[in-house]
Amino acid sequence: MTSPRRRAAPADAAARRALAWTHGARFLTTASRLDELPAGELPEIAFVGRSNAGKSSAINALAQQRQLAFASRTPGRTQHINLFALGPRDAADALLVDLPGYGYAAVERGAKLRWQAVMADYLQHRRALAGVVLLVDIRHGPTELDERLLALIAPRVRAGQVRLLVLLTKADKLGRRQAQEALANAQAALAPLAGESADIGLALFSAPSRQGLDDVAVHLHGWVHEAAVS
Repeated sequence: MTSPRRRAAPADAAARRALAWTHGARFLTTASRLDELPAGELPEIAFVGRSNAGKSSAINALAQQRQLAFASRTPGRTQHINLFALGPRDAADALLVDLPGYGYAAVERGAKLRWQAVMADYLQHRRALAGVVLLVDIRHGPTELDERLLALIAPRVRAGQVRLLVLLTKADKLGRRQAQEALANAQAALAPLAGESADIGLALFSAPSRQGLDDVAVHLHGWVHEAAVS
């Protein structure tokens, strides 16, 4: 069994290239059901996490746009799949998929169950899904709901069908020692998913301070363009 790996800090040229790619993100469409999603073959990178984990902030930081991804004033109330195109304007090469946040108590039970089913179907069966970015609030670590999500995608991750990057968000809220402890705990939680074909990354991240931003952009850019070359 291999351990979840962390990439070395990216070279400046690689970071500039990757950030130029993410900065070009633009809204494509929104969907409330899977059959409303595009039928194309572009690789999709899905962002997912508990409400208030900082998902919208991470997407906006990567895109260098303040309001590309919508953050509801009432967490958990954004119940649509939002897609953003990446790459050249006339020839997008990937889609960034913003999945609804989960785990917020104020959401009506029926809506929760419906979106659990939609997200489970997407994560388990969507052929275009190339990678998942799971955002976890570093102050709380992976919760039971996060672990359920990891278990849901584990077969595809182990088989090498879907790549996984876990971002410990709001890293600026903790001191260095606490952050390193949280990183070690998260790495231990991810260990059962590791395997010969698994591509699993783990990083500290903070949208306000831009901590980890370059490395995340390089990571995602590599998912799409390394696969295209191979």
